[in-house]
Amino acid sequence: MRIHLLTLFPEALAPFLEHSIPGRARAKGLLEVDLVNPRDFTKDPHRKVDDRPYGGGAGMLMTPEPLFLAMEAVRARDPNTHGILLDPRGERFTQAKAARLAALPSLTLLCGHYEGVDERVRTGLGLEPLSIGDYVLSGGEAAALVVVDAVTRLLPGVLGDPTSVEDESFSAGDGLLEYPQFTRPPVFRGMEVPEVLRGGDHGAIAAWRRAQSEKQTRNRG
Repeated sequence: MRIHLLTLFPEALAPFLEHSIPGRARAKGLLEVDLVNPRDFTKDPHRKVDDRPYGGGAGMLMTPEPLFLAMEAVRARDPNTHGILLDPRGERFTQAKAARLAALPSLTLLCGHYEGVDERVRTGLGLEPLSIGDYVLSGGEAAALVVVDAVTRLLPGVLGDPTSVEDESFSAGDGLLEYPQFTRPPVFRGMEVPEVLRGGDHGAIAAWRRAQSEKQTRNRG
């Protein structure tokens, strides 16, 4: 997969993308990441990419021209890329959505900043708005990293054990959270690993895990 990130702060994203799952995927040649700075496409001598909103109001908006030019440059090199605008008005990002995006060959994530972007960016570029939750961030960079991480770990060959994603929260198709997990030692500071997990009865273990997943999900809701 190829992921293009349109961001005013590529230097802030680069370190994360070199480590953990995204870094592993890149090292295996399973993921390519392209960091694109809209400031490189502005005609302003000071590389200014924001301006005051029409009608007044607090804050500044990202202007359309640099974002259009940056997106058009990406599409010229990668015509089939799927464009996404990290936007609180968008569809909620879920595990199912991550799986759908992971099946695509290329994504372009546009990270807004300041008070957001000129509305013509979303409508004129045909971007899909996507939200990671009902809260406010300073910019789309943190949201973009969430999407990159969730999508990358679903790419074939990225994880050492391809079955590991099947038991994770939200991955089984039933909406259940993952069951509690334990490792050695069997007793730590008086807290014991449940006996059923140490008994070797795989049927009993599966039943216990299912019951725990259902319990975790009920307690959360």
